[in-house]
Amino acid sequence: MAQNLHALLWCAGTRIEQKPVLKNQSMFLKPQKFGAAIMKMITAIIKPFKLDDVREALTDLGISGMTLEEVKGFGRQKGHTELYRGAEYVIDFVPKFKLQLAVNDNLVEVVTEAITKAANTTKIGDGKIFVSELEQVIRIRTGEQGESAL
Repeated sequence: MAQNLHALLWCAGTRIEQKPVLKNQSMFLKPQKFGAAIMKMITAIIKPFKLDDVREALTDLGISGMTLEEVKGFGRQKGHTELYRGAEYVIDFVPKFKLQLAVNDNLVEVVTEAITKAANTTKIGDGKIFVSELEQVIRIRTGEQGESAL
């Protein structure tokens, strides 16, 4: 006999009540729709000079599209100092490239491995890869949704 449990969340001092959940059922997992393809968004932060290597590795896997942004940031490397016309100055934010690509769930491991191998210099500041779920994808031109929109 399952008991109903009420989950309470505290957000900025406000009590938010969630719908009752069954015992032994996680309130944080979204239920999967039957027949729906699971899609993921892969975001990779890489060194600029490794872009061609990463793009080539992804093209070899058959990845047909990605989005690229020039970004700046720092992590453990904490920036660096440079000398310009005799004056030394600190560069806190290091230039990086941010790649984003949407893939089917079954390709995530292969794609992340390809990015890791292609972007690796064995030095600090090689970057990071983030994987997150995509709820829905819609192709604007045709209105296709889900996996077919990728």
